Amino acid sequence: MLQKKIVIALLILGPLFSLAQAGSEIYLFNLSFTGTAITLTDPVNISNHKGYDNQPFFHPASPLIYFSSFDDSGRSDIKYYNYKSNSIANLTTTHEREYSPTVTPDKKYISCILQRDNNAQDLVQYPIGGGSPSVLINTLIVGYHAWINSSRLLLFVLKDSLNELHYYDLSSKQDKIIAQNPGRSLQKIPGEDAMSFIEKTTKENWTLKRFDNRKGIVTVIALIPPMEDMTWVTNRLVLFSKENQVLVYDRVENKWATAIINADQGVIKKITRLVVSPGMDKIAIVVAE
Repeated sequence: MLQKKIVIALLILGPLFSLAQAGSEIYLFNLSFTGTAITLTDPVNISNHKGYDNQPFFHPASPLIYFSSFDDSGRSDIKYYNYKSNSIANLTTTHEREYSPTVTPDKKYISCILQRDNNAQDLVQYPIGGGSPSVLINTLIVGYHAWINSSRLLLFVLKDSLNELHYYDLSSKQDKIIAQNPGRSLQKIPGEDAMSFIEKTTKENWTLKRFDNRKGIVTVIALIPPMEDMTWVTNRLVLFSKENQVLVYDRVENKWATAIINADQGVIKKITRLVVSPGMDKIAIVVAE
């Protein structure tokens, strides 16, 4: 079983992360909105580092943004940027590779994907002040994760045939597959006891889905592929990246708009991941170098 897991990791995880490791930068913008009129202003390059800088995540109560960054040896560590002091530091400096840093619901840890040298891939958590990791899940090949509450998560799990979305309970170890072929954006919906994800039913048929454990899965909106990365501003407004644009969807009015991005020409190109701060006044976006 372990041998099979390693083979799958070599065949699937390696290509996945090699694609994700293209040179990228993280820009922090001020965010303002009235209705669906959203404006991004005053961009700051918070990574300012040649190579891969990606997967930003805002601390829910402090002026910090965590992200994954490759060092000169080709290994990724978790860094954090303080946007009050305009300073940057490492949370980890390891011989393995960390991806997708996420503040845990109790705010005591940073959970992340740890890709080991033997190609095992675990979900672990580091103390938020630094230290050694503890393993949360090492029985699945987890690509991405999002916390529902202190014990339950959504997991993007890689398979040798079709990737899966899992609903996982850490306390009971209960594991349930709820969808096939999900996208990488797993997001909590603000103000709701619910999560969202993108389901890629076919190459041409992608949909934004809402999930909670009582009502199950319902469709929010059909999408025009590729629309891989998204984030919520409120439980009404959703932002999607598409090439060099940020598209705005109004869930109540069922209307689309385009955000205004005030930045020098050529700075913002091929936007991928994006995330809004808990105060809804800032947004971090990942762009190609």
